[in-house]
Amino acid sequence: MLFKKVSDILAELSHGQLLMVNSRRRNGLIIYKQFHAEFAGPGAAVGNLLDRDCKGVLAVGDLSLVSPKAHEDRQKAYLIRRQWIRLTQQITDNPLPFQRVQMILNQFENYFGAELVARMPSEAFALMVGVLPQTVEIVRYCPDHSGMKGRS
Repeated sequence: MLFKKVSDILAELSHGQLLMVNSRRRNGLIIYKQFHAEFAGPGAAVGNLLDRDCKGVLAVGDLSLVSPKAHEDRQKAYLIRRQWIRLTQQITDNPLPFQRVQMILNQFENYFGAELVARMPSEAFALMVGVLPQTVEIVRYCPDHSGMKGRS
């Protein structure tokens, strides 16, 4: 199922439709909640009760959402969504904001490529790892900033 507009995706999510990010593509969906954002990557469930509170979305890559047919497909999609949330949680467990930003940027660049990541808004990354958008900007454009000392 290809969506032409963000409003179409939002409508599906707010109506409780359960969809799954196509696992055969390098794509995903950043789901904006009131105070944070979550990334749902390939194979992850989106919609239904998980995302009724979503305030916005950002398609990453060539987004394709499909309807899981069987019960097993739905279960697997929920588990994969949980894995994506855990990955982000591991990043946010780092107490140093500059390192959190560098880690999430590295993850996205390794999977989607630096060119696509460079076009993504800093706010999306900030909301995923609990920092201000300005922190993301500093890491992106001033890699020698003194706040980066000690990063790996």
